[in-house]
Amino acid sequence: MNWKKLYRIYREEGLTVRKRSGRKRAVGTRTPMATPQGPNQRWSLDFVSDSLSCGRRFRILNVIDDFSRECLAAVVDTSLSGERVGRELDCIA
Repeated sequence: MNWKKLYRIYREEGLTVRKRSGRKRAVGTRTPMATPQGPNQRWSLDFVSDSLSCGRRFRILNVIDDFSRECLAAVVDTSLSGERVGRELDCIA
């Protein structure tokens, strides 16, 4: 239906089109993340995925120490569940 015709019908009936609400934004100011002062104070996790030549996909979980920039673990599997990620983090800790 043409938007002009729709607008005319709405105006004749005394209706109003509800406006969409805007995007919710964060309230307040963000504080910068504190830099770690020693090893094992903060780790970063990252998932990387790729595919083999046969088409099968696999994922790699990288765990990196933010202070020493050392890779603590690189776990490779076709599917990494939350249980498996927790188990690997417990082993590293």
